[in-house]
Amino acid sequence: QVTLVESGGGLVQAGGSVRLSCAASGRTIRVLAVGWFRQAPGKEREFVGASSRSGNTYYGDSVKDRGTISRDNAENTVYLELNNLKPDDTAVYRCAAKDDYGFYGRPDYLRSYSSWGQGTQVTVSS
Repeated sequence: QVTLVESGGGLVQAGGSVRLSCAASGRTIRVLAVGWFRQAPGKEREFVGASSRSGNTYYGDSVKDRGTISRDNAENTVYLELNNLKPDDTAVYRCAAKDDYGFYGRPDYLRSYSSWGQGTQVTVSS
């Protein structure tokens, strides 16, 4: 069983950056495909981005060109960096993982992920 713990959230000014961590335990991230999602109050969960087992990355339209997902196999951690933050980026960010190579064309498919973290709050002030 995979346990995921996010960290790195906080209060950030608009235009700033944040680097979120998703630390995995129970499985090596080398065999995991990992996604990032976010949810703001009153809104549906939104796909932010994902990284396949081999490191191929995919991004949602709302963060395209502002987001970078990376992996550190030694730390067993996947990172999400968001730049040029906007107040609309305010949300709880959660990572999710599945023991699979990739996403078969649907990195945003919530039900394909078997493990979820509790989330970390990112608040962007204007």
